[in-house]
Amino acid sequence: MNSERPIGIAGAGSIGCFVGGMLAAGGRRVALLARPRVIGEIRTHGLRLTSFEGSDRRLAADQFALSENPDVFADAAIVLVTVKSADTAEMAELIARHAPADAVVVSLQNGVGNAALLREKLPGRAVLGGMVPYNVIALDEGRFHQATSGDIVIARDAAGTAERLSVPGLRVRATDNINGVQWGKLLFNLNNALNALADLPLRQQLAQRSWRKLYADQVEEALAAIKADGIRPVSSAPLPVSFIPPLLRLPDALFQIVLGRTMKIDPKARSSMWEDLQRGRRTEIDYLQGVITEIVERRGLAAPLSRRIVELIRKAEADGKGSPGLTPEQIRG
Repeated sequence: MNSERPIGIAGAGSIGCFVGGMLAAGGRRVALLARPRVIGEIRTHGLRLTSFEGSDRRLAADQFALSENPDVFADAAIVLVTVKSADTAEMAELIARHAPADAVVVSLQNGVGNAALLREKLPGRAVLGGMVPYNVIALDEGRFHQATSGDIVIARDAAGTAERLSVPGLRVRATDNINGVQWGKLLFNLNNALNALADLPLRQQLAQRSWRKLYADQVEEALAAIKADGIRPVSSAPLPVSFIPPLLRLPDALFQIVLGRTMKIDPKARSSMWEDLQRGRRTEIDYLQGVITEIVERRGLAAPLSRRIVELIRKAEADGKGSPGLTPEQIRG
């Protein structure tokens, strides 16, 4: 019997179930804190993990701990926080009450401020920032599908947490500049909102130059804001962040050649923000484009496109009808 202390997944949604499931498949003890709907799916159907590369893993519900009670973290060695950014403070309180004081807490969330908030709420505890480069789609009946490529990156620590989390099929790399990596990921995540508004698969959206030009204009606004704030983003792709706008503006045929060398995307992949709109959930727009608009307001700069996208996503949230299926021209207004 495996006697090692478990890895807790704090908020087992799409990313949490996929990462936790891969860790369990790799022989790690895992404890998932999840909502009743997710627990019901997994107990009925098991946990199925698939990827755009064709892998297909199935785990029975008894291969890991599964609970809606945070007591499941009672002896955790590592806690991976995978909730939406707006829920970080609430999850930190649960971790403070239920996880051991020596558990390493790792934020695997979108945005750039979650690790700092966790440190504020969990004084004296080891907290590491992290970055998940790919998206995971919840396909119901306990199936979670990795739809894009990349390796998880977390801050380097003396305990070697990145190495402890790496298993076959789930590579976790350490970095000495997680802040820069997270800002680089935020630039890529700016397309999440465009994809949510488009109601198109990511590959189909990015194959169209009109969508990519819209994305490029948005990235340029963000780069200007980030530079004004003294931030140096690190690209999560092989290309520097300054190359993103000109790459996106390439003619379709050239872009497809370059994209095929840098990132793999499942034909059915869509952004997590699109999924949030479809399911009537609150999106993370305030932690993506909202971060850029906050900087420009503070610095007296202009970012009209970012502001427009925030407004459109908030309207879609309020309407509760899923993606509005807009065109690039409609988004530009």
